[in-house]
Amino acid sequence: MTIQQVLLLLLLWMWLLHPCRTEMLFRRTPDLRHRSSVGRASGSDGKALHRQKRGWMWNQFFLLEEYTGSDYQYVGKLHSDQDKGDGSLKYILSGDGAGTLFIIDEKTGDIHATRRIDREEKAFYTLRAQAINRRTLRPVEPESEFVIKIHDINDNEPTFPEEIYTASVPEMSVVGTSVVQVTATDADDPSYGNSARVIYSILQGQPYFSVEPETGIIRTALPNMNRENREQYQVVIQAKDMGGQMGGLSGTTTVNITLTDVNDNPPRFPQSTIHLRIPESSPVGTAIGSVKATDADTGKNAEVEYRIIDGDGTDMFEIVTQKDTQEGIITVRKPLDYETRRLYTLKVEAENTHVDPRFYYLGPFKDTTIVKISVEDVDEPPVFSRSSYLFEVHEDIELGTIIGTVMARDPDSASSPIRFSLDRHTDLDRIFNIHSGNGSIYTSKPLDREISQWHNLSVIAAEINNPKDTTRVPVYVRILDVNDNAPQFAVFYDTFVCENARAGQLIQTISAVDKDDPLGGQKFFFSLAAVNPNFTVQDNEVIVVLFAALKRQRKKEPLILSKEDIRDNIVSYNDEGGGEEDTQAFDIGTLRNPAAIEDKKLRRDIIPETLFVPRRTPSAPDNTDVRDFINQRLKEHDTDPSAPPYDSLATYAYEGNDSIAESLSSLESGTTEGDQNYDYLREWGPRFNKLAEMYGGGESDKDAS
Repeated sequence: MTIQQVLLLLLLWMWLLHPCRTEMLFRRTPDLRHRSSVGRASGSDGKALHRQKRGWMWNQFFLLEEYTGSDYQYVGKLHSDQDKGDGSLKYILSGDGAGTLFIIDEKTGDIHATRRIDREEKAFYTLRAQAINRRTLRPVEPESEFVIKIHDINDNEPTFPEEIYTASVPEMSVVGTSVVQVTATDADDPSYGNSARVIYSILQGQPYFSVEPETGIIRTALPNMNRENREQYQVVIQAKDMGGQMGGLSGTTTVNITLTDVNDNPPRFPQSTIHLRIPESSPVGTAIGSVKATDADTGKNAEVEYRIIDGDGTDMFEIVTQKDTQEGIITVRKPLDYETRRLYTLKVEAENTHVDPRFYYLGPFKDTTIVKISVEDVDEPPVFSRSSYLFEVHEDIELGTIIGTVMARDPDSASSPIRFSLDRHTDLDRIFNIHSGNGSIYTSKPLDREISQWHNLSVIAAEINNPKDTTRVPVYVRILDVNDNAPQFAVFYDTFVCENARAGQLIQTISAVDKDDPLGGQKFFFSLAAVNPNFTVQDNEVIVVLFAALKRQRKKEPLILSKEDIRDNIVSYNDEGGGEEDTQAFDIGTLRNPAAIEDKKLRRDIIPETLFVPRRTPSAPDNTDVRDFINQRLKEHDTDPSAPPYDSLATYAYEGNDSIAESLSSLESGTTEGDQNYDYLREWGPRFNKLAEMYGGGESDKDAS
């Protein structure tokens, strides 16, 4: 006997035991069959209402789902008490599934289901039945509704909405900690029997987890489950209907449970001592190496902070925490020197940054290690005694003279000999040279400060054993001046002088230059190279002024020598001057150097014998202002009673050139260099006595030959 046959027999047995069998006859209601009415009632219009008799009575039909037989499944029978069995009545069925799912024998009223019915698709069907006279087609019974209800059988197993669940729970959780809840559904009728009553059980995952039978909540079952020992668990949960009894249907699901991390492990260094090495030439900031403390935790629970807490190299090194790798990077903080110190010891600590107070008892959450750093020797380049050198030397030293010495040493412990050389790119003219052994710099060509006052050299020091490793140092040579250049005139002077130039007249200002640079400034002395009685030189120690020599006259000179003389004097009053080359104007050099004219000259427009003895005034200092000098001289002449109104000659004594009327004055009569007699002035009356006294004296000395 197959399982299907056994199931069919079981269903049939349950149907036979049901209190309402599916075959129902439609009987007339007792005590009502022969009455036309059973009571009266008043309507709204006051008329009596009559209740008609019922020829049949409907009852509910029941049908088992999932019928597997070969014939149509019998549902029930409709029958009217007016049916005489002669075929005069016809039964009609309408409503849900009528004519397709449900069919009726119109003669007998038997109803059958044409196919297997699934209660989970539709739990009941509502139909309408009617009995009519086959000949007259009149109903013999009123149309009424009846229900065919599908009886449930346990044909659906519990199902979970997901095949695989994912859940997590913190490690070290207490027993009974809720992890996740799973829920299964059963499509059977929950109101009929236990077909939809589900019970949960755990098939896989014990003894670590458990499940509540009624709710499906999964809980931890062991204390102190350690993620570091095991992180992933797979739990299989079963849901079984019929209250979990034998014969019930079941479904399963898988729950993947992960233990999440908590900080229950302190960091630990794998070694108590760590050795690192670094060359002494490593610059500041160079990474020497790394240290790492292992932590069984993950994420932020494994984060550590490194620090140097002790040792003899705390000022030479520092440690930085690398967040992505959780390593401590040790770097150089100050320059290293193998010859000074070769070994450093550090004490490094690693500590968790996020500590869970629940697990303090597992601490402390930090650890230490000793880091020994060995400094390795490197062949270092030579080191000069200074960062730069400055030598001063006079320009007239002899060739081969040592101007200075540079010194360098090998900082390595081997102390290799040093070889010196000059970078010829800094001494293209090869004026200097250097002793390769002792670093003495000497001259190989003459020096000339006037050509180059400074020489900037670069000296190279290299170890003899390792000539590729070199060091450079700048050497500045300053050339000191000596007086080895004669003065030179600033320009070429081509001087002209008029033939009637007055004695003492400025005709040229001369200056000189010198390429040397003596202390205290330049100072020149000027003189005439050849004696010439017509010219004289006045040395002002800076510049020189050339004057026309004074010519001594043997005879008395006229008051006014010529028109040209007057014109020259007139021009000087309103002329602003043409500079040093203007010999007709005043000499600014003379004004700035009052000492040049302290030796007063005799006036040419008065008789020397009648002059008062000139008064000497103290010489003005070299830096006397020109205005002060002029004011001083003006005051001096204003107080001189022997000085005539010289500037009035231009107004009263000069009539201009080419006048058609000859001059009436006798002052112009003496135009030759011969002797002239001024005695006639006495005959002109008392007004001219002063002139007669001035020009009426004895003979003048003759010009020296």
